[in-house]
Amino acid sequence: MTTFKSDISGKIFPEKDKIKIASVKNNISDIIKTEYPSVSDDSYMGIEELNYFRQKFIENFMTKEMGDLNDLEKMVIKNIQGHSTITDKVEDDNDPITFAQRLSDHIAKFGGSWSFIIAFLTFMLIWITMNVYFLGQSTFDPFPFILLNLILSCIAALQAPLIMMSQNRQEEKDRQRGKKDYMINLKSEVEIRMLHEKIDHLIHAQQQQLLEIQQIQIDMLNDIMNKMEENAVTKKASEKKIFDPIPKKQ
Repeated sequence: MTTFKSDISGKIFPEKDKIKIASVKNNISDIIKTEYPSVSDDSYMGIEELNYFRQKFIENFMTKEMGDLNDLEKMVIKNIQGHSTITDKVEDDNDPITFAQRLSDHIAKFGGSWSFIIAFLTFMLIWITMNVYFLGQSTFDPFPFILLNLILSCIAALQAPLIMMSQNRQEEKDRQRGKKDYMINLKSEVEIRMLHEKIDHLIHAQQQQLLEIQQIQIDMLNDIMNKMEENAVTKKASEKKIFDPIPKKQ
């Protein structure tokens, strides 16, 4: 396999990964020349090095547009450099769930269901029926059911903070999902920009190749035309020699 030596790092790369500095867009080539003043437009580097400077250009662009990068934006750049994905981590929940949090989730889920409403109405109906009709004079909670009101107040007082605990955990999950959605969108935007850079580079390289091919074809056509002109001149000279009258002897 044919290889070449990079003028930037001195590393050896395959010939197919050979990139001329002149074919790189100005904003990226400026970064290259800033870090390596000795390189020129006629220098060569590998596609791996070009990708590195593309990522550096994106990072500089983000810093210029957004100011100092926060942890999420740095993580996005790190994922781009490591060719890893963020989507497979969206639903991950690495934080351990305590027994109290699990209990609050179950209570909030049950408290917001028809099962709880039906069970509680049934309990109240049985309580009132027993104290009004069945127990008679030996009732333990006569009308207006002060004990029942106390139980309802205690249930409401305990249920409210448990539901709030569950809601706080859900809000935290939503915040984490929002951060990861932001990271995914930011990474998509950055990779689209890098894709545009690569497409522009390919189009520029193809245009250079097409111009070289066109110039070769023009040179071949000029050679053919010159050859045809030479043949025409030679043919005319031969015809002229054949048809020239024979000079008479004196």
